[in-house]
Amino acid sequence: MTTIPEVVEDIIRKSPFLEEALADGLINVSSLARKIRSEISERLKKDVKEGAVIMAINRMAPSNYYKINLKIQNFMHSIGDVIVRSNLSDFTFTNSETLYVATADLLKEAGQHKELFCTFSAGVYETTVIVSDSLKDVVNRSFHKEKQISFSENLASITIKLPTENTEISGIYYYILKRIAWEGINIREVISTSNEFTLVVNDVDIDRTFSILMSLKKM
Repeated sequence: MTTIPEVVEDIIRKSPFLEEALADGLINVSSLARKIRSEISERLKKDVKEGAVIMAINRMAPSNYYKINLKIQNFMHSIGDVIVRSNLSDFTFTNSETLYVATADLLKEAGQHKELFCTFSAGVYETTVIVSDSLKDVVNRSFHKEKQISFSENLASITIKLPTENTEISGIYYYILKRIAWEGINIREVISTSNEFTLVVNDVDIDRTFSILMSLKKM
């Protein structure tokens, strides 16, 4: 027979943000109990008292949130350099048979200027090219036969050097992106390799993004 604590736990565990906020003491338990009481009553096919729901919430066993959060906080202390690049432009093209020829042409030019930013992200149907503004003319020339889907400028990137064990720890990207989202910063692109994580944001947001990442590193 299903019990009130089982239903309460199922409802809360299905809402990661809710579970996290509850674990951090950011949610009024009484208000939460009132909000979910009707759903609990419906699932159990009987009237459920608010006090019983409050008791079930308070008695919930700690989830993996505490263990994961502590592990990530310890990990963040060991992240390496944080590198900022400004004056970037973002191009997106439809994938085609000739796109890789255009890409090779751009890489050949970019390879002569190691200080410039140049990265590609190839999807199933489209490819995004992010470059330093000084390479915009090269992109326009190399990709002039390709179908351009979008173009954005006045962008900046911030790259975090991650320890090699980052692939073995759950929730690292979520931990970083959550804090940035809470600050209302719009992430234009996310680029990652095995040990690097790069965010592309609007130029006006780069200072705040940098401050957030540095605060995470010092927590």
